[in-house]
Amino acid sequence: MQEKLNPNASLSEVHESVDVTKERKGWKRVLAYLGPAYLVSVGYMDPGNWATDLAGGARFGYTLIWVLLMSNLMALLLQGLSARLGIVRRRDLAQANREVYPKFVNFALYILAELAIAATDLAEVLGMAIGIQLLFGLPLIWGVSITVLDTFLLLYLQRQGMRKMEAFIIALVAIIALSFLLEIIMAKPNFSEVVVGFIPSIPNNEALYIAIAIIGATVMPHNLYLHSALVQTRKINNTESGIKRAIKYNMFDSAIALNAAFFVNAAILILAASVFYKTGHTGVAELKEAHHLLDGLLGNKLAPALFAIALIAAGQSSTVTGTLAGQIVMEGYLNLRINPLVRRFITRIIAIAPAIFCILYFGEGRVDSLLVLSQVVLSLQLGFAIIPLIHFVSDKETMGQFAIKWHTKAAAWLIAGVLIYLNVRMVSNEISGVFKQEGNWLWKSVIIIVALLVFVLFVLMTALPILKKKNRKDNVRMHKDAEVLQQLTIPKLACIAVALDFTRNDEKLIAHALSQGNHETKYVLVHIVESASARFSGSASDDYETRKDLLHLDSYVQQLQALGYKVEGQLGYYSRIKEIVRIVNDANAHLLVMGSQGHTGFWDYLYGETVEKVRHKLKIPVLVVR
Repeated sequence: MQEKLNPNASLSEVHESVDVTKERKGWKRVLAYLGPAYLVSVGYMDPGNWATDLAGGARFGYTLIWVLLMSNLMALLLQGLSARLGIVRRRDLAQANREVYPKFVNFALYILAELAIAATDLAEVLGMAIGIQLLFGLPLIWGVSITVLDTFLLLYLQRQGMRKMEAFIIALVAIIALSFLLEIIMAKPNFSEVVVGFIPSIPNNEALYIAIAIIGATVMPHNLYLHSALVQTRKINNTESGIKRAIKYNMFDSAIALNAAFFVNAAILILAASVFYKTGHTGVAELKEAHHLLDGLLGNKLAPALFAIALIAAGQSSTVTGTLAGQIVMEGYLNLRINPLVRRFITRIIAIAPAIFCILYFGEGRVDSLLVLSQVVLSLQLGFAIIPLIHFVSDKETMGQFAIKWHTKAAAWLIAGVLIYLNVRMVSNEISGVFKQEGNWLWKSVIIIVALLVFVLFVLMTALPILKKKNRKDNVRMHKDAEVLQQLTIPKLACIAVALDFTRNDEKLIAHALSQGNHETKYVLVHIVESASARFSGSASDDYETRKDLLHLDSYVQQLQALGYKVEGQLGYYSRIKEIVRIVNDANAHLLVMGSQGHTGFWDYLYGETVEKVRHKLKIPVLVVR
């Protein structure tokens, strides 16, 4: 039987579910660590990559292969940093952000991360639907609708365990790689010309747009969240040697998996260049058009069939990892855990809605443009994931001896700078076209406001970790010499309030409250009824939950009174924070005892825990019991 996992851990259902602490020899030791990077790698070969790779190869031949290589090198470094964060600190990127940044910055980063995941999911939905249409002839809108059903596949895989999920993904990756290996053999590219494509060059602005889309499709922001969580599925020895071994083997894992993804992306671009660019079909940027032309240009039925099969495999594999990333982001930023089935349906519907709208309004001919746009959106989110990651893995206070060295830090900041520069250049080119037009002042105003907000968020996100680190050092230097204690008056606590949530933690809370007083102290037990009836009827509420809570509270009161304590119970209604503060003030309590994980709702998760808000509204001490 698997032991019960920490519910606060990243991906708690599979956290440390693969034990690598057992002694293994040779390849068995390495294989125990392999897996997380393969789940990450499918994001580097999802249908969004296909659209950008096809467009790059068909329009510019082998010219942009160097962009794929550069993107792969960037990915290796950044995914290594993400894995390091998860291994050393046992935190995913979203959890680390929540611990460092203020709430409004975190909320903005959360929205951006969700947009990136929505863009990823959109590419997966469209890619799978196109693959189904190409293979079976089903209308695209029906293919999009069918993708809702893959919700149940993820739930099934999660129940089978992490290793079986990884095996399923690796099998799909193998199908994609084998399909394109056969395609390349059929296409017979000129490899001497392919080598020239590794020389960096950007012919024009259109090539820049495609290059940025390729980077956005390759170095994906949601993968940085995903990798930092997936490495925590391995239970490692929390020692210096154990952590070093985990970092080493996870880098090995990343190198194999991401190079496989590079092979697939390069194969698609080379295929497009050798089959379409060389034959004058430079306008090919659509997956369906590429599929149909393969039949005529390569002269066999196998090539288009392999293309469609690989496309379905790519969409299906990346949809699993996209959902996991969504779970990580929501739980990490909001500390909100919802039913996995509900979460999956929400993300799937968010992706399906724009796809269906695009098909119905613009027609199937604009679907591939939507795919390319989704990858540009991903690229725009990169800076907001990369910069916090670099800050975290550079912090010697939290990473200790495993903080990255200066040369790695310099390379990481260089990558961040290149990506940000390319994005700013691309966005400025796009915006300049809007501002050259007459009128459209509404759109121009919206663009200016959004650009200012993004700039402010970017500055805050970049500067706050540096300022916090400086403040920590300043606070250490500012401590004064110890003073003589002259007026040490110990207060008498005549009244102590205890906020209860009617869980097994109540006994601990009551015990701590009793330890602060004596038999002469008055104790006020507080509980808040949060039923629908309590919301509208307040103290007049008389539903089942209110009556049951009253009986529960009276039981505690009677038990403590039997032990000789002065105790009374007070029920509050619906508004947990306001009611606790009101009851405590009405009772003239001198101390409030609370649990650190109360019975809270969605808005409480979103804007802060109950204990923090109550503490700021009261002028008396608050004892927080974990």
